[in-house]
Amino acid sequence: MKSFFEILKKSKNGNSRLGLIRTSHGEIQTPVFMPVGTQGAVKGMVHKDLKEAGTQIILNNLYHMFLRPGIETIKKAGGIHKFIGWDKPILTDSGGYQILSLSSLSKILDDGVKFKSHLDGTEFLFTPEDVVKWQSEIGVDIMMPLDYLVEYPSPYEKVKYALEITLDWEKRALDYYKQISPSGILFGITQGGVFRDLRKKSTEKLLKIGYNAIAIGGLSVGESKEEMFEIIKLTREIVPEKIPVYLMGVGKPEDIVRAVDLGIDMFDCVLPTRNARTGWLYTHKGKVVIKNSRHREDFTPLDEECPCYTCKNFTKAYLRHLYVAGEINYSILATTHNLFFYLDIMRKIRHSIGLYEFSIFKENFFKNYKES
Repeated sequence: MKSFFEILKKSKNGNSRLGLIRTSHGEIQTPVFMPVGTQGAVKGMVHKDLKEAGTQIILNNLYHMFLRPGIETIKKAGGIHKFIGWDKPILTDSGGYQILSLSSLSKILDDGVKFKSHLDGTEFLFTPEDVVKWQSEIGVDIMMPLDYLVEYPSPYEKVKYALEITLDWEKRALDYYKQISPSGILFGITQGGVFRDLRKKSTEKLLKIGYNAIAIGGLSVGESKEEMFEIIKLTREIVPEKIPVYLMGVGKPEDIVRAVDLGIDMFDCVLPTRNARTGWLYTHKGKVVIKNSRHREDFTPLDEECPCYTCKNFTKAYLRHLYVAGEINYSILATTHNLFFYLDIMRKIRHSIGLYEFSIFKENFFKNYKES
């Protein structure tokens, strides 16, 4: 039987690689960007448009889906794919990020983490075993274990304490995963902040206990770019080449291009959708802040190099008008463009790696792109 991950081509003068992840709902070509659909929907996009833009896989959040509509409801619907009407792969985050983002509503216990619902105050417990069980029951293709993320900056001892808890949770998660043998792929998540020794310990421990897919968590939370890429590089050097590496929550287009060069295979981030709604649009030359008055009578496309529906049919002046007027159509058109731009960058990255020309792509990208 073939492994779920296969490297098809690797750069001759770098670490970028072209790969394939096999899931029960289809193959994923890597490097890949995953649009974030926290509650089972990508804001501003219907599934048809996501597919037309080239989306291979979307990301849902277990914490939010647990609260609404609930695991039992999703099971009764026939699983997560049938419930949301998406027939391609789905990855679910575990709820670990909510330990940080909802820190006033969460409490770390021996068994796991106790949350108080941000909706109605109901208390409930997430254990490492439950998190794997729920993701398995709703039919997720790629599962994430429960991890403990702390804010940046945090003192060494606090980060070390959180890492020890994370490693214990992840061992319990993998042990349970092996017992139930679900069809989904379980990734291990490295933590340790920007401390090299903790990151090294985290990565080596996950590999030792048997994880064959690794995610880098706890980055892009306030640390410098230099610190972030140092940790990415360190992790990538430790993880064997045959194992896929997922960089969680990153990031900006320029960060993705640099991370691909270090050998990262998977990405997700809310930036293309969130920034679209707040008037920050990405183009091949850099960002466009559409609300700026200089676009009032700019009757040119948002990005003349972009073949998306928005750029082929509408001008910056019209998009600005929709934004200022508060029209829903603005969010739809802006999100359509931003996601298409991200997915098109990934297509070009994969194409260039396939031709052994990623270094040329990278050089041309940074020659034209004004970093955001």
